[in-house]
Amino acid sequence: MPTAVAAPAARPLPLPSTPWTAADIEDLFALPFNDLLYRAQQVHRAVFDANAIQRSALLSVKTGGCSEDCKYCSQSARHEAKLARESMLELEQVLDAAKAAKAKGATRFCMGAAWRGPKDRDLDRVLEMVSSVKALGLETCVTLGLLKDGQAEKLAAAGLDFYNHNLDTAEEFYGEIVSTHSYADRMATLEKARAAGMKICCGGIIGMGESRRVRAGLLAQLANMKPAPESVPINHLVAIPGTPLAEAPALDPFEFVRTIACARISMPTSFVRLSAGRQDMSDELQALCFLAGANSIFYGDKLLTTANAEASRDEALFARLGLKGN
Repeated sequence: MPTAVAAPAARPLPLPSTPWTAADIEDLFALPFNDLLYRAQQVHRAVFDANAIQRSALLSVKTGGCSEDCKYCSQSARHEAKLARESMLELEQVLDAAKAAKAKGATRFCMGAAWRGPKDRDLDRVLEMVSSVKALGLETCVTLGLLKDGQAEKLAAAGLDFYNHNLDTAEEFYGEIVSTHSYADRMATLEKARAAGMKICCGGIIGMGESRRVRAGLLAQLANMKPAPESVPINHLVAIPGTPLAEAPALDPFEFVRTIACARISMPTSFVRLSAGRQDMSDELQALCFLAGANSIFYGDKLLTTANAEASRDEALFARLGLKGN
């Protein structure tokens, strides 16, 4: 009988610099792929159940007609995506969608509105949506754009758990993507939400023509928030016809997986969400993203205005991989 060979003792993970720098994260990106994923798995398993995936649902409660010029977005009135402007949904429509999402296993319900920021009269209707969805036993999240003074406190009082406001990209590249509001404007809204006691859902979009250095800079900015965002959506650009990024060059799928892994390592306690673009990912690519430390998904057939992987496909993939929702 062959002699059993003892497994080597696990070596402690090197401590990250404090704070993270873009150069630190570029060094992670540059690791051999297997080494990077191994390190991401070590970090992930130290904090989370490696086979549990948090599921959120996302509903557009007010679609189209946005005044901003974000180059990736079909909802901008400045682009030619031909997306019809719609009125805000009624409360009952939102509740019906929330109940359906909960029945399918979602634990968080996110509501998005295409605004630069909410007017107070519109915010009052959103507050009612938040409190009513919260009463269903779901975590609540909204993305409403830039917040004015006092609005974050009203959202918190209504029971909002998470405020979503993505940085989109690193500050050095931001002007290539948005010109109608600044990076500082986005940071100010995040600070308002945090000061009001809410958790933060904040990430970015990968594949907009940015360099690896820019991707590393985005992750460093997120990781250095105090604290880091509780949820970090990593979106793969959906190149929508009629938007300025419709012809953006395709991103190497392995580079996307590397971005997930670097997010996991630099933000060990955050939920890293595999977000937009998942509809076009193969099961194999999604599995690599889960291996790299993604432990949250948007669940349902639509993300605001773009398609998402169908719930039945997700359930089948979870079964094949031995994953469970939480």
